[in-house]
Amino acid sequence: MLRTPSGGAGSSGAAGAEGRLVSIGTVLNLLREEFPEVTISKIRFLESEGLVEPQRTPSGYRKFSPEDVERLGYVLRMQRDHYLPLRVIREHLDALARGERVQLPVAGQVHGIDAPADGAQGAGEVAVAAFERPTAARLGRQELLGATGVTESELAEWESYGLVVAHSDGGFDIDSVNVAKLVTDLGRFGLEPRHLRVMKAAADRQAGLVEQVVAPLRRHRNPQTRAHAEATARELAALSVRLHAALVQAALRARSH
Repeated sequence: MLRTPSGGAGSSGAAGAEGRLVSIGTVLNLLREEFPEVTISKIRFLESEGLVEPQRTPSGYRKFSPEDVERLGYVLRMQRDHYLPLRVIREHLDALARGERVQLPVAGQVHGIDAPADGAQGAGEVAVAAFERPTAARLGRQELLGATGVTESELAEWESYGLVVAHSDGGFDIDSVNVAKLVTDLGRFGLEPRHLRVMKAAADRQAGLVEQVVAPLRRHRNPQTRAHAEATARELAALSVRLHAALVQAALRARSH
């Protein structure tokens, strides 16, 4: 059973000890002890998504309570440790606020998809879950930077390799947030954006294969048939991700023998 943290991180404990309202800059310093990559833009983004509601002074400055800092730490921890979408985190926080007993899914069980007992396909199953999430939301450039905690130069480099692509209006799909976070995680192992071009090329080929199957359905006049095309595309994409994960796992096991 997972509960909202009560000073488990140094940040929440410090705020609770003072028991007073603090500025967003102070919140940033408190959170960075456990989350060194958090930024003010990220905190503002979480506020815009309804994850925290700081008080405002008459002049409009944000003021955060110890509970706000604790809540932010909880959200960041759930993102980091469980790879949960903000919507899921918000729903669980709301349930906790109502006094309900809540158990968050572990990594690999997002959106009702259970990871295998041995964890062999856990990463693939988590990736498959991404195709079940709404993707209509569009983020501006600053929102993307705030949501991921990356710098402008990093984002520009990723764009140069085609890893993250903006629409003609300059906005980004919500998928760009997931891509940016994964690129960041891979970077911790020494993999640079130029190393990931092969993954981007493979993804493009997979998308092209899916498109070959559903293109005739998308051109159909019947709205139900076009809707079936989108459902088919999601199913094929999920299956291709699952196959890719299985093939990588098999290749790694073969090399270890």
